[in-house]
Amino acid sequence: MLTRTLGRTPHYVVTGGLAVIFLFPLLWNAWASVSGQPGTAQESGYGLGNYRTLLDYDAGLWRYLLNSTVVSALTVAVTLGVSLLGGYAFARFEFPGKNLLFLLTLAILMVPYATLLIPLYVLLGRLHLQNSLIGLCLVLTMFQLPFATFMMRISFEAVPRELEESALVDGCGTAGALRRVLLPAVRPGLITVGLFAFLAAWNDFIAPLILISDSEKAPLPLAVANLRQQSMGAVDYGATEAGVVVLAVPCLLLFLLLQRHYVRGFMSGALKG
Repeated sequence: MLTRTLGRTPHYVVTGGLAVIFLFPLLWNAWASVSGQPGTAQESGYGLGNYRTLLDYDAGLWRYLLNSTVVSALTVAVTLGVSLLGGYAFARFEFPGKNLLFLLTLAILMVPYATLLIPLYVLLGRLHLQNSLIGLCLVLTMFQLPFATFMMRISFEAVPRELEESALVDGCGTAGALRRVLLPAVRPGLITVGLFAFLAAWNDFIAPLILISDSEKAPLPLAVANLRQQSMGAVDYGATEAGVVVLAVPCLLLFLLLQRHYVRGFMSGALKG
C-alpha cells in the first residue's frame, strides 16, 4: 500500500499544482470583487459595494442575466436538436456524398469566427433579425453545430447496432428506436454538446458586440464590458470583477454537476471496436 501511494505521489503533486494554477485567478478575482479599491463603489474594507453597482447598472443586472439565459437556453436547445438528428443520420444511414458533406460541415471550424460576423450581420438584417436575441442565438448555434454534429456522430457510432435492430424487430419505427433506445445510450454525448453550447453562448462577447445595438437586449458579457468605462476613461475594476464572478458561477456549477457525463461523452467513441 505504501509503495502504491509513493508511486502515485508525482501524480498528486502535478494535478494539485495544476489545480492551484487554474483556481488562483478565480479565487483572486472573487476576493478582489469584495475588497476595497480606489475609484470604485467599495472604496475601503470589504463588502458588496461593487455588486450593488453591477446590480443597478443601466437596465439592471437581472435584465442582462435574463438576456444571457434566453440566448444560452435557445442556443443549447437548437444545437442539441439539430446535432442529434445530424449525428444520427451520419452514423446510421448511407447516402451519396455522406463523407464529403460531413467534411464540409467540419470545415466551418477552420473559418475564423470574426470574419463571418459582418456577412451574418447583413444577412440577419435582410431577415429582420438584427438586434434580436433570436438572431444572436442562430449565429451562436451555427458555430457550435460542426463540433456538436461530430460529437453526436461518434456517440451514435459507439452504440452497437444490435440494440437498434432489436428495437426495430420489436416493432419500433426509426423514430421510436431513436427515442427509446439510442437517446439513453448517447446521453453523455448530449450532455457534452449541451455544456459546450452553453459555455460558448453564455461567455461570448464578440457576436453580441456586433449584432446587438440595444443596451436592454445586451447579454451579461457585453454589459460588463460596457460597465468598465467610467467618467474620464477611468476603469471600474471592482464592478468589472464582480461581473466576472457572476459570469463564472453558473459555468462552474454546471461543469461540476455534469463533469462525470462530460468525461464519458468525450470517451464515448474512444474504445469503439
